[in-house]
Amino acid sequence: MEKILEHKRFLEQAYLESIKALKKGEVPVGAVVVKDGKIISKGHNQRISKQNPLYHAEIVAIQEASKKLNSWRLDDCILYTTLEPCAMCAGAVMQARIKKVIFCVTDTKGGAVVSNLNIFDSGLPFRVDYEFIQMDKPKELLQEFFKSLRK
Repeated sequence: MEKILEHKRFLEQAYLESIKALKKGEVPVGAVVVKDGKIISKGHNQRISKQNPLYHAEIVAIQEASKKLNSWRLDDCILYTTLEPCAMCAGAVMQARIKKVIFCVTDTKGGAVVSNLNIFDSGLPFRVDYEFIQMDKPKELLQEFFKSLRK
């Protein structure tokens, strides 16, 4: 139970990052990278504001963590993200050697961990553990965002 509370605390920080994305008119997704129980980097979607398709929340957080640790290897890190990673982000997680990904909303359209593809279970050489911990606030934020786009 204590571990779940710790995970939810970090997912809450990722959620705060997703609100930053929303305020910029971006899809509200946020991520944080944690090492030794401390947040070492944060990221949120910036594809529109940066005009760069690579600026997903997870990629931004991974880049910042690599800068902070001065290493491309993030072996002892956990990535917390509000949305199930897509294939690009899952690939970046594996290349960065992140040991675990925890997310709180599944993505039936683009998810590459449990929804469509199962990249982390595919037998590729870089094993990544993952966990889905459902949280309502990030899911509701995404639903409201896409509902407002359809109006």
